[in-house]
Amino acid sequence: MERKVKVAAVSYLNTKPLLYGFRDHEVMKSTELTMDYPAKIARQLIEGEVDMALVPVAIIPRMKEYHLISDYCIGADGPVASVCLFSEVPLHDIKRIYLDYQSRTSVALLKVLVANHWKLDIEFVETTGGYEHLIKGTDAGLVIGDRALEQRLISPFIYDLAEAWMHFTSLPFVFATWISNKPLPVEYIQQFNNANSIGLNNIPAVVAENKYPTYDLTWYYTKNISYPFTPAKRQGMQRFLGYLR
Repeated sequence: MERKVKVAAVSYLNTKPLLYGFRDHEVMKSTELTMDYPAKIARQLIEGEVDMALVPVAIIPRMKEYHLISDYCIGADGPVASVCLFSEVPLHDIKRIYLDYQSRTSVALLKVLVANHWKLDIEFVETTGGYEHLIKGTDAGLVIGDRALEQRLISPFIYDLAEAWMHFTSLPFVFATWISNKPLPVEYIQQFNNANSIGLNNIPAVVAENKYPTYDLTWYYTKNISYPFTPAKRQGMQRFLGYLR
């Protein structure tokens, strides 16, 4: 390959199993890997600053060209634990929801559920960070990633968005997957898939590397997150994209 493939990934706990196998893998000879939060990585992929990224699937309709690269994703076929609506009051008493600025997919999923599943009349408030302290009274908040695992210890009412999607559609949900904005060589994709699989086959080692007293990571990686990009997940993703379109 003439130049390294520029790859961007999310720096959350949920990506650790996918990234575990990259360190000493052959694929890194052809890869330049960077880390950031989902919305920023999505912009980099759309604008061509990177070639491939683990990105929120909600960006797909905004891409001129896209290729689903990997056999793996950040998905769930039940409660995901780290993408939730948090509140001090029951769902139907919520008046306003602060939206997490870090992931377009989670925000889009919340809006689909509010309109079509829960059928609520609610005000949405954009944020730029540091809004968790505003989750009080009838003001709720969508919180994702590691911060959501911490918020679980605070908020009395927790509405898991992946679980709600399953109740609504009977399909699993895909939050993010590896997408490229150009075709990549088959050999590279095979190496990339192999690197992804290593951590998933070594979950105890991944957990040992990431000390996290807030939440049981073994449970998180084996019960909450579902990594294989299965036909059912692809079907769930297409159903979600249909709502976005």
